[in-house]
Amino acid sequence: MSRAAVVQYFTTEQGAQRNRELVEDVLRELTVRDPGGVEYQVLVFDDGVGFMHVVSFDGTADPFADCVAYGEFHRALAERLATPPVVRYATLIGSYHGRLGQVRH
Repeated sequence: MSRAAVVQYFTTEQGAQRNRELVEDVLRELTVRDPGGVEYQVLVFDDGVGFMHVVSFDGTADPFADCVAYGEFHRALAERLATPPVVRYATLIGSYHGRLGQVRH
């Protein structure tokens, strides 16, 4: 059974664009590397500063452990945040992929 995590946080107005750019770097790296066993979506709320990351993965190992862009995303995360992240872990029951797929820019 897959594990899942949902992370929600709000950035400062000044940090929102840089946060989005760093998220896109992570998505690009994952697309190139295709580590398998990982589903990762990132949403930005209509306010432009709220973000939600949803990840599901097989196994117990950190699916981002060797992702260079993910490390860069976290390096100065605290400087971009207006609120601390809220992290919730879960067990994936199922998912439907419909028309959403690979990264679209």
